[in-house]
Amino acid sequence: MPAIQDIPDTVFEDTITRAVQEVFSTMLSQPARYVPLKGTHEENALNLEHPHVVGTVGFIGAINGLIYLYLDVGFAQTCAGNLLGMSPAELEELGDEAVNDAIGELTNMTVGTFKNQLSDKGFPCRLTIPSILRGSRFRIEPISSATRRIYRFDIGGHNLTADLLMQPGE
Repeated sequence: MPAIQDIPDTVFEDTITRAVQEVFSTMLSQPARYVPLKGTHEENALNLEHPHVVGTVGFIGAINGLIYLYLDVGFAQTCAGNLLGMSPAELEELGDEAVNDAIGELTNMTVGTFKNQLSDKGFPCRLTIPSILRGSRFRIEPISSATRRIYRFDIGGHNLTADLLMQPGE
């Protein structure tokens, strides 16, 4: 099995792009356009200055990793309202938990689609449960042995960032 560093970046780029596009198109009727980044993944490391909702799901197997999906709070609320079929007022009445649950589910579906594609490419793995981070002015720093890839998408004029951290598995 090739080392993660030996797998072309295009494999991960294509896999995460198809996963994001499939989930956001199917679940929210929103096309997702991949926006290539300039510079290295390290130069594009996230430093969040304004409030975000971040969904994360891990995968364990031939490749171990985490995918973080970053959405600013307003976009997270829009996605949650669309997914749950609720107006902004109805969603506000339910509070942050409803938004967290919806973003957790969108993240779970996206990472599940990514994982299925990895498995089809000969890298079987299974998922962990989703978790949610909320805040601003924070930074995710991978362990030194992790390979990091950052991908951005435009979804209806909003930014979605997928932060992929991986290391060799079993």
